[in-house]
Amino acid sequence: MEPGRTVTDRPAYEFSLDVPLDAAAAGARVRDLLREEGFGVLTEIDVRATMRQRLDVEFRPYTILGACNPSLAHRALVAEPGVGVLLPCNVVVEEAGPGRSRVRFMEPLAVLSLGGGGGAVEDVAREASERLHRVAGRLAA
Repeated sequence: MEPGRTVTDRPAYEFSLDVPLDAAAAGARVRDLLREEGFGVLTEIDVRATMRQRLDVEFRPYTILGACNPSLAHRALVAEPGVGVLLPCNVVVEEAGPGRSRVRFMEPLAVLSLGGGGGAVEDVAREASERLHRVAGRLAA
């Protein structure tokens, strides 16, 4: 797949793209772009290190970033307190080959539709999705 092209055969709960950056550079770029869209990274899970430590197995570089936009999260939680189990918006940065990474974004429209809350949660999901798609678009540029 060409770098920067969106991967189209993905399940509805995510969208992804390949970029011509190693995992560390892609992760740093993603963090910067998320910040520009009002997201902070609340959690970071180094899956490679965890697999090595807990299972004594090698795994490719694979990091899960728990991204949160506080104002969107607040709106969703006010509308439906239980939606917290579906937060934050996870973004995965994984090695896809030498000097290449795949970045996977949770699709808020699919995931937050599981939580109910009606129109208010749907509005938050739509806005979060638009922001994450902008991050992906700028990452591909």
